[in-house]
Amino acid sequence: MNRMQNRVVIVTGAGTGIGRATARAFSAAGAHVVAVGRRAAPLAETADGHPLITPLTADITAADTPEHVVRAALDRHGRIDVLVNNAGIAGGGVLADLDEAAARRQLATNLLAPTRLAHAALAGLIDTGGVIVNVTTSVGQRAWPGSSVYAAGKTALDSLTRSWAVELAPRGVRVVAVAPGAIDTPIGEHQGLSPQQRKAVREWQLSRTPLGRVGRPEDVAWAIRWLCSSEAAFVTGVVLPVDGGAVVG
Repeated sequence: MNRMQNRVVIVTGAGTGIGRATARAFSAAGAHVVAVGRRAAPLAETADGHPLITPLTADITAADTPEHVVRAALDRHGRIDVLVNNAGIAGGGVLADLDEAAARRQLATNLLAPTRLAHAALAGLIDTGGVIVNVTTSVGQRAWPGSSVYAAGKTALDSLTRSWAVELAPRGVRVVAVAPGAIDTPIGEHQGLSPQQRKAVREWQLSRTPLGRVGRPEDVAWAIRWLCSSEAAFVTGVVLPVDGGAVVG
């Protein structure tokens, strides 16, 4: 049953992983999706066989991207109902070996870009009584030595979620976050980790995941889709872990 017929959804980082699964989940529910990413080929794969998905190649950290993305959605579909701030990059490194340029890139992508996109889309979301979904990380709620900048940026996005929820509730806009744990996505490859390093990370993650498995992108996409549904109309300001119990384990 198409529960989001004619709704318009913007999904960033839609070329792979959680973003791809989320774009397809909304499309399957009847929504028109603007799928944003840096690389055209993965976006085309996301949209293949899904006529309600429109790929849009853009770097979300560029100064003109927020207005460009919003304008593309409005010009094509005339409205914006949901903004999913999913795009993110990970990076490692301990404080003693701080790489300031790498830290700035992470914060620009994981924290500032979602803020700027939400600002640019706000008028459209107010018009429709829409929803902002921020994709963060459950591990950010615990210590994450070796990836502290990544965890800090995502935890800051949790805080923005709660603050925006209170600010925007009187204007009819809900703001929520989904905090994935260990999910089967290419983020380790994008981070430049070797197969051996990725294996070690997975073993560490599994040892701290009570359900004993790595999640699927579709597990997270389901949560995002549900939080944007009419059934969740009284939910705002929440940060929902989708992590196999990692936060409480």
